[in-house]
Amino acid sequence: MANSNLKEAKAAKNDEFYTQFQDIEVEMNAYLEYDPDVFRGKTVLLPCDDPEWSNFTRFFAAKFDELGLKKLVSTSYAPESKKYKAPYQPSLFEQDAPQFDSAKTSVKGKIFILEKDRSGDGRINIDDLEWEYLDGDGDFRSREVTQLRDEADFIITNPPFSLFREFLAWIMEGGKRFIIIGNMNCITYKEVFPLIMNNKIWLGIPFPGGNAYFRPAMQSDYAVGVYDEDTNLVKFRNCIWLTNVDHGRRHQPLNLMTMADNLRYSKHKELRGKAAYDHYDNYDAIEVPFTDAIPSDYDGVMGVPISFLIKYCPEQFEILGITAGRDEFEARPTKRYINPVQVNRDGTMTNGSKANTRATILLQSAPDDIYYLADNADGPLQILYARLLIKHIKL
Repeated sequence: MANSNLKEAKAAKNDEFYTQFQDIEVEMNAYLEYDPDVFRGKTVLLPCDDPEWSNFTRFFAAKFDELGLKKLVSTSYAPESKKYKAPYQPSLFEQDAPQFDSAKTSVKGKIFILEKDRSGDGRINIDDLEWEYLDGDGDFRSREVTQLRDEADFIITNPPFSLFREFLAWIMEGGKRFIIIGNMNCITYKEVFPLIMNNKIWLGIPFPGGNAYFRPAMQSDYAVGVYDEDTNLVKFRNCIWLTNVDHGRRHQPLNLMTMADNLRYSKHKELRGKAAYDHYDNYDAIEVPFTDAIPSDYDGVMGVPISFLIKYCPEQFEILGITAGRDEFEARPTKRYINPVQVNRDGTMTNGSKANTRATILLQSAPDDIYYLADNADGPLQILYARLLIKHIKL
């Protein structure tokens, strides 16, 4: 149910959620553990941010001296330009500033800059933050924010879910190092997967317990168990950090069992006791339904869930493609199904074209659940969610 809230947010353009301070701290510490000087002497840009509400600026302002930053820049988006409308009231922080302008507050974005000790207390922190109104509304695609991108060394933020593809393209166009939050399903986007496969970008550190908790910018209706009224936090299960900044955990190889031991001792009932791993009907690869069930001694191609990328070590595995049935994903099926149909639980049949967009497994008999048939299939088919096709680099 939590996953559906991301889709609803994207559809409604109500996709502004604020990241918790501790989650930002845990993530940034992973890069600092690998390279303590990663941010030293660098300019960090935080677009899609607002220090009055967001924790990204709070974190980097609090750690400015410790990280050795050269400059911190944050930009916010004008309330009137947002797709969803909510009652707007300027904060006291803004209203008390001499540059406050009631004619600009709702239609102009703001820029916040931290680079020197303005207070004279001998340290640089959030008390030294300077701000002014932007010429435009603060859209990251605008000329003035793009200029800030070009001047920065790092782009770090939680971008709007609905604009993720555009935002990532904007970063890559600028050739910048970045750390951003996205939806796990973005891995399957044609704009994202080639970058992952070619080791241009990768996943950061997982959110604790696999759950991400964000504070919504505005109230909405959420499924039971997703929104906590006491903490004012919304839970999402499928959020990831995406980055091109190196961290040590991505170089830790997985400890794996042999194929024989997996089939004999696996903790997963789907594998334990089977005679062999399933082989796809339309790809030349075996199905490995769990990352910890990857056989250590198999030298062929394996299909694994996209969550494998959380544990992916580029020195251990090569990514060959993804089972999407499209050539741009570098994984061409061995067969295309002719006249595929979907057999529903009630026995009715509908269009089964989805069978040509996924990896399939040939079943011995028709299941009680949904399955597929095709003129050139030797029996009922089960289709699987997108699988990454991987192979051991060294065996």
